[in-house]
Amino acid sequence: MSHENFNSSILIQDVMTRALITVNPSTTAFQVAKMMEQGGIGAILVQDNSNPVGIVTDRDFATKIAAKNLPFDTPVEKIMSSPLITINHNEPISAAAERMTSKKIRKLAVTENGKVVGIITSTDLVTQLAK
Repeated sequence: MSHENFNSSILIQDVMTRALITVNPSTTAFQVAKMMEQGGIGAILVQDNSNPVGIVTDRDFATKIAAKNLPFDTPVEKIMSSPLITINHNEPISAAAERMTSKKIRKLAVTENGKVVGIITSTDLVTQLAK
């Protein structure tokens, strides 16, 4: 596949993950770590009254919990990345790559009509490029 095809013909909705795991802001870092381990995932969305307010990633654990020696019962609202950076489901995957690069992040929440419907990661983009 040429890079031109990679950039323009494939939409975010074609490669994103639709299965979302969400927690509330008072969920502890330990609980979220267990959910990530059991689900084999690297990010969990944080919602406050069904309103997305942030994301907790495996990197947040490394840079905030481990590096700052925070206790495992720290609520995720203290370590989540916020505000949540999103991208529309019908944009090309090249737009996701550009947004990740400019924001220096590896995961984006995907929206449809203003509602979070999935997540796209840098791994999803690399997997697609390798096809």
